Amino acid sequence: MTLPDYHFLSAPLWLVTVLHLLTLTLHLFAMNILFGGVAITLWSSARNRWGGTQAVDYSRLFPAATAATVTLGVAPLLFLQLVYPRQVYAAAIVSGWFWLLVIAAVIVAYYAFYRASFSGQRSGRVNLAMLALGLAGLIYVSLVYSSVFSMAEQPALIQSLYAKNQSGWVWNPAVGSYALRWLHMLLGALTVGGFFVGMMGQDNPKVFSSGKVAFAGGMGLAAVAGLAYLVSLMPYFEAIVRSPAVHALAAAIVLSLASLHFYFRKRFWISGSALFLSVFGMVSVRHVVRMLRLRESFDPASWRIATQWSPFLLFLVCFVLMLAVLAWMLWLFFGPKKEAV
Repeated sequence: MTLPDYHFLSAPLWLVTVLHLLTLTLHLFAMNILFGGVAITLWSSARNRWGGTQAVDYSRLFPAATAATVTLGVAPLLFLQLVYPRQVYAAAIVSGWFWLLVIAAVIVAYYAFYRASFSGQRSGRVNLAMLALGLAGLIYVSLVYSSVFSMAEQPALIQSLYAKNQSGWVWNPAVGSYALRWLHMLLGALTVGGFFVGMMGQDNPKVFSSGKVAFAGGMGLAAVAGLAYLVSLMPYFEAIVRSPAVHALAAAIVLSLASLHFYFRKRFWISGSALFLSVFGMVSVRHVVRMLRLRESFDPASWRIATQWSPFLLFLVCFVLMLAVLAWMLWLFFGPKKEAV
């Protein structure tokens, strides 16, 4: 009996790559709003900086933001596994139990944000313990993902670790390969979270001030972490400079500064659009780095292409419908409220 051949891509590599980068940017933007929003709300509430019910109003958003982050994270993970199935699967097996505990961490964070939302509406005060628990869950997920996806770019390390220990309790020991990238991501989340908090609280001077501090401060610290991460990539620096990644990086930096400029002028649609495109540029650079780190063991262009357009058409239809539903939900929450009769 001849087994089916699954060693092919069902769409051109460029299309899979574009969809992966776009969906990953959407996921990261939602994640940044969630993580940054929770961190800023928790810090400001603990220090009693805002007063009023602004923090309680924010806490009502976090369960929906968690759902949006999880939903938007499915597609980029599937596209990643479509092109790099052996690398991602092998890395996830080595750290199998840490990987599976991501599900538990997300469930705990989801519950914590719902509990904070409900208790805040009843008491009129933010439940700091539940927000801290939810934030801890998000930090765990981010660490596991950074560790596993970095390990997936090092086949020799995977082979060595699995040969020594098959328990599934192996953490990626090459901390230097992902620590700075992880830190850059968290600081970037504070930047986007600052944008979100300031946009939501633009009419409240104290809240907008917190947003400005988080936006500008997070961007400055993220730039330092990003520069340190770039220095750590010196073995690939010449290849990065010769690739389109250098143009994407330059554009992302310019767009970040433009976003900050328009944010201070309270032109939030322009600022938000520039910020989103900046994240897309950073994601594109990260994609190039992944290919460079794997170039000695794997070339994505080696995949055989056997187009199957019906699954992609179904995905695109569902994807557009999902974005439409998400936009509608945001309009219901943020749009003009009707007065009760």
